[in-house]
Amino acid sequence: MRLKNYLSFVVLSIFLFAACTSKKDESNEVSQLEKINKEVLENSKAYSNLKKMTTEIGHRLTGSENGKKAEQYTYDLLKSYGYEDVQFYPFEVEAWSRDTVAISFNDESVEEVVSLGHSPVEAEVEAELVDLGNALRADFEANKEAVKGKIVLAYIGILPDSGEDLKNIHRSEKTALAIEYGAKGIVIINKVPNGVLLTGTASVTGSLIDIPAVCITYEKGMELKKRLAAGEAVKASIFMKNNSDVIKSRNVIATLPGTEYKDQNIVVGGHLDSWDLATGAIDNGIGIAAILDMARTFKALNIQPKRNIQFVMFMGEEQGLLGSKALVKDLQEENKLANVSYMMNIDMSGNPKGFNAAGWDVMVPVFETIGLAIQEVDSTYENEVKNRAGLHSDHQTYMMEGVPTVGLVSNLEPVVYDFYHSNGDDFSLVNETHLKNTVRFSSMFLYKLANMDDIPAKKLNFEETKQFLIDQDLREELELGNNWKWGE
Repeated sequence: MRLKNYLSFVVLSIFLFAACTSKKDESNEVSQLEKINKEVLENSKAYSNLKKMTTEIGHRLTGSENGKKAEQYTYDLLKSYGYEDVQFYPFEVEAWSRDTVAISFNDESVEEVVSLGHSPVEAEVEAELVDLGNALRADFEANKEAVKGKIVLAYIGILPDSGEDLKNIHRSEKTALAIEYGAKGIVIINKVPNGVLLTGTASVTGSLIDIPAVCITYEKGMELKKRLAAGEAVKASIFMKNNSDVIKSRNVIATLPGTEYKDQNIVVGGHLDSWDLATGAIDNGIGIAAILDMARTFKALNIQPKRNIQFVMFMGEEQGLLGSKALVKDLQEENKLANVSYMMNIDMSGNPKGFNAAGWDVMVPVFETIGLAIQEVDSTYENEVKNRAGLHSDHQTYMMEGVPTVGLVSNLEPVVYDFYHSNGDDFSLVNETHLKNTVRFSSMFLYKLANMDDIPAKKLNFEETKQFLIDQDLREELELGNNWKWGE
């Protein structure tokens, strides 16, 4: 009887100890999230760092002197935060930069025009202008004979009067279709009014394209559409010169070592480079400033996660994901890509109300649970979980190799996105509170992800990745971009 009572006492003690330990662990987790939140609210340097970067460096075009300054600036900053393992990751690629451009319609010169990236080094074309509306494949297919030998007029988005729930495609994909159907050039209309000009690459591969591609203002584009609709014949002339040279650039990588799963890495990345029309404060200054401050926060609190965290500032994203492609290619060749457990991408997104599971169904309940923990610290966090994969940022390079990715469900004002890739993307658009929100919510999310004992999402193999991309309705876009590697 005494033995039985003793055994019962032992079992009860073990149960109570386990319960207390579990509650203690949960309490420690909440306490750590509260510390992260407090540290960012009181000591964040994201806003001041971004102001310095945009005013003292300016644009951060890959391969330019400004680009080199930005690389060194982020390297030095990470070192100053106490990171011992900070590295430049050099790569060498051919990169594009603009020179001069001129355009006229029926011999009337238009000053408000900008070349799109990877247009030819030199081009001089003249042809009839033909309006292709949204410039989706269906538009080209319906007008295939009218496009040959002409210059295409294309709206960068989906026109409001399209009458269907159409899926837009990237400007580079519209350009690829123009080339495929035999056009001599493409003129893309920006969708933002008041004389805003947009740049960006018109190449789906990051290589030079065969035809000149330019962007004009919304106002001029709508005027041309009306003239063409009224039956007026409009002759367009495009002249441009650009540069394309082999350049040297560097990603910047800082590693926070893990304590338990030392062969597993969580990559937190964003692109450091920007286009050269403005200072790239939003695209992607806010992303880089947030990542740098996340790194600072983890060091300031002496956080030691279970997995390694690698904070990566990519260069060359704007010109074709150049920096991430170089890094992932090397990881593949060295059989180290399997060590990447997750890739978190922060690109032109902020003030998050949640996170995007990017097609990984198994992670939706995980993200919701993490969100509940964040809400315990700050009830204003909305915990909105999306689950849709997309392309055209550095996460794509990892996703194409089967690595799970996550992005922010952004909650910035529409006016911020109006200046995407434009001549108005400067520091005046940055909201300090929103930037702090990005740092604190993303840091809390990262802490929970990096400390999970088991992350349900696992790297996909070659065939699994193919099916994943098909399920996410990305095959056509990848084929247009010459990025589909699975054959028929």
